[in-house]
Amino acid sequence: MTNASFYGNRVLRRSTLALALGMSLAAGGAHAQSNATGTIFGTTTPNATIVVESPDTGLRREVTADKDGRYRASSLPVGRYKVSLVQGGATVDSRDNVQLAIGSGTEVALGAAATASSANASNLEGISVNAAALPSIDVSSTDSRTVFTAEQLQRIPVPRDITAVALLTPGAVAGDSRYGNVPSFGGSAVSDNAYYINGYAVTNPLTQIGFSALPFDAIEQEQVLTGGYGAEFGRATGGVINIVTKRGTNQWKAGAELRWEPRSLKGSPKNNHYGNTGNPEDGTLYQRREDNTSWRETASVYASGPLIKDKLFFYVTGETTRQEGSTVASVEASKGTAYDQYRFDTPRWLAKADWNITDNNIVELTGLSDKTKREYSDYSYDYPSSTHGSTKNDAARTKDGGEVYIGKYTGYITDNLTLTALYGRSDQVHTVTPSGSNGANPQVLRSATTSTPAGLPFNPNYSAYVKSVPGAEDKTHGWRLDLEYRLGDHSLRGGIDKQNLESTSGSNGYAGGEYWLYGRSSRPNSPISTVYGQAAPASGGGYGTQGYYVRRRVFNTFASVQVKQAAQYIEDNWQATDNVMVSLGLRNEQFSNYNGDGEAYVKQRHQLAPRLGASWDVYGDSSLKVYANAGRYHQPLPNNVAIRGASASLYTNQYFTYTGINPANGAPTGLTSLGAPYSTNNELGQPKDPKGVASETLKPQFQDEYILGMQHQLTPAFDWGAKVTYRRLRNIIDDFCDDRPIADWAERNGKEFNFLFTCALFNPGRGGTWSWDVDGDGTPEQVHLSAKDLGYPKPERKYLALDLFMEHPFDGKWFGRVDYTLSHSFGNTEGPVLSDIGQSDVSATQSWDYPEIMENTNGNLPNDRRHYLKAYGYYQLTPEWSFGATTTVASGRPKNCIGLYPDSNDYASGYNSSFFYCDFSGQGVTGANTVRTPRGSQGRLPWTYRLDLNVGYRPAFADNKLLFQVDVLNVLNSQKVQSINETHESTYDAGVINSYGRPISFQDPRTVRLTARYDF
Repeated sequence: MTNASFYGNRVLRRSTLALALGMSLAAGGAHAQSNATGTIFGTTTPNATIVVESPDTGLRREVTADKDGRYRASSLPVGRYKVSLVQGGATVDSRDNVQLAIGSGTEVALGAAATASSANASNLEGISVNAAALPSIDVSSTDSRTVFTAEQLQRIPVPRDITAVALLTPGAVAGDSRYGNVPSFGGSAVSDNAYYINGYAVTNPLTQIGFSALPFDAIEQEQVLTGGYGAEFGRATGGVINIVTKRGTNQWKAGAELRWEPRSLKGSPKNNHYGNTGNPEDGTLYQRREDNTSWRETASVYASGPLIKDKLFFYVTGETTRQEGSTVASVEASKGTAYDQYRFDTPRWLAKADWNITDNNIVELTGLSDKTKREYSDYSYDYPSSTHGSTKNDAARTKDGGEVYIGKYTGYITDNLTLTALYGRSDQVHTVTPSGSNGANPQVLRSATTSTPAGLPFNPNYSAYVKSVPGAEDKTHGWRLDLEYRLGDHSLRGGIDKQNLESTSGSNGYAGGEYWLYGRSSRPNSPISTVYGQAAPASGGGYGTQGYYVRRRVFNTFASVQVKQAAQYIEDNWQATDNVMVSLGLRNEQFSNYNGDGEAYVKQRHQLAPRLGASWDVYGDSSLKVYANAGRYHQPLPNNVAIRGASASLYTNQYFTYTGINPANGAPTGLTSLGAPYSTNNELGQPKDPKGVASETLKPQFQDEYILGMQHQLTPAFDWGAKVTYRRLRNIIDDFCDDRPIADWAERNGKEFNFLFTCALFNPGRGGTWSWDVDGDGTPEQVHLSAKDLGYPKPERKYLALDLFMEHPFDGKWFGRVDYTLSHSFGNTEGPVLSDIGQSDVSATQSWDYPEIMENTNGNLPNDRRHYLKAYGYYQLTPEWSFGATTTVASGRPKNCIGLYPDSNDYASGYNSSFFYCDFSGQGVTGANTVRTPRGSQGRLPWTYRLDLNVGYRPAFADNKLLFQVDVLNVLNSQKVQSINETHESTYDAGVINSYGRPISFQDPRTVRLTARYDF
């Protein structure tokens, strides 16, 4: 027996029994896991019969140990099991309450093998093994995972949503608020993640940002993979959130829950002020957020039980959430509909049926619905008196969501061969009805309170943002097949999966068909744009002589597009020695993207992704594990790329002077054009040839990752560990819109340049080949442009992190875990999105449109949080009273200054404030005072901290089935700034900088959540 800790043999002997029943490879065999099941394995008497049986569902499997005494029961539904050694028809040894987690293996030694593992255990028969007694070190895994059980989710004070739970894992940070409630893992973009429910991918097919949700109480286990995941997983370079739902058992159960977050107990939101930019508005009130109010309530019920004992089970749950509140818009909108009342309704349901056809054939059917309806009513608001009007404008309404259906079959063909097959489909509908006579009024904004002449009425329409008419929807359907075969010391897995993702954009555009933005030029005698032919405001009539102007923007797209994805993988988990497991995997992926006419514009094949991992059980007793892995991970192109990039789109701007403003809807009157409509990227509604949309040599986005870590059982009650992670983005896909290299190619090849170029997909930092009709003669030319011709740098995104943790597994009294991450995320690109400005055009950001935009972009990336401390746990004081706590402390996000290019007449001037240059002189925009402002060079936002607490009471008079719980989220009401407006000068024509540094998002204020629940 080896010495596993500094406590020596005495402590080791006391813990030997737990170790013998834990997850040790010294006595076990190699294994691989599916994304929704677990495995029980171990050693026993050679050629003995092992019976694995679920006391909850009656599922029973018999497996035979090999000549070395190794046995294995794979692809078992998560839950608890009894494991028995049967000889001569009699049970001679058994273990109760053996717990399985998603994708994990639990080792149980039986008979003589168990006795040999425990010198002090003279009689192991009949011993019950509780989950709390199991060592938390899984020496059979090489990935980085965290699993949250339903019990933990009930006891830990955390917002009741999937993302909030995932953010408790090491390396996870909240994404920019403009993308919604989504995480970033390991420095990756918010669009780099994959999401699964019961084995089926539910990632948003349009943008890859977000996922289909489910009733929170339906979650049995939430697994978060933050790195090193095996060949079974793909289509993600960030993290994987993998959920297994609850299921019915032989015991009839039902319950109801009510959660209430009252308005009166919420903290008051922090007001928002202008930044320090040298303007008269500096430090003044921008938005009175203290008048924002909200409350929320959630009611849920569930029932489960056997339809046929030991054979057929059901589980159903329904949840409805209602949230109401009000928000006050900025002071710039105070003369219009600046006060908004809203109501959100989110009904969700899930139903699951499990059928044990035989002990060797089981079927699962899951259906779920995730829908949200939002309604907004607008009123006028008076900032001086802090009051709103009584006349309600037409309400804006949105509807999102739909259903997901999943079917799964598992067949235990032999002791060594397991087959699983899965099919799923989803349908999500998106409808937006803007306010103002169903969207008849245009959207009207202004860049500052001084953007319109004093005394003129201004009635902005803030609720009429980009809309989608009925018909906008996302659909997916797909299947997968997995085989697992055990051959001696090898556990072989292989599979294939296919999924089609369809998106219909409806008719996207601005309400009323157009968007008006008022502004005032600081240079009234200079043209707004020499490149696009927009004259000086002084050339017009009315207020143009004072520098006032208005910009009209028209935007409209329609397309029904799809992506077809397929993958094959093979993986060998090899028990190389008693103490060393090696995992060898290879994944091959294919992606095909189709435009609105059903034509393929991107086809990618042979995307080989090798995976290599190893785990060393140093002492052979699961007390010290050293592991490492290396892998390549690919990311597909989502559907949204085709909406504008591969299909017809209209996106134009035009400038005017005006003589008045319509008081009814805020639209300008008495217009005088300052130039013809223009489109920065030539999006004039023309169809796009799929052969010219993407380079013929386009390579996929992929990332390489390397991890080295260790875990150690410091004492029987405490584990600790350390892990080093290095990630490097090797290639990305985005679009460029610069036609200068094409014009140069035409000149070099003696051709006239007569080509209306929009944008095209390419690999930044690489060359490419496109089919374009450069000279306009009707015959496309093969145009090859080298990386030097294009003039873009190579994409760089690197992530280096040290993770440290200490954990006290639940021992019947308390559970606790502390994680600290020291990390650095740096480079010149975040990836497929652009958090600098909140751009969500995945893989079609403005970053690579022109080489000038990429100047000075090397530095700390938006998801860089150098220091992050997370701690959570709970304490069961008595059977009646429990307490929980969660706390996080993190360093702030890097700050940028994004302004105008030094040469305002540059070809890329249509992008206005998009460059890492700024003029801090306050003397107007001339270019003479512009300086380089490299990425992350403007310091950091403040550190954030948060403390959540709860207390639960289960009265004995109700047999502990009734729960009263109070959760206080953000106890200290910390409301630090989480993101700011990083745009300095607004446009070349105005040079307005009063919004720079203004906060965009704060931490949520304190919330008190009251819960009453009864289970019977």
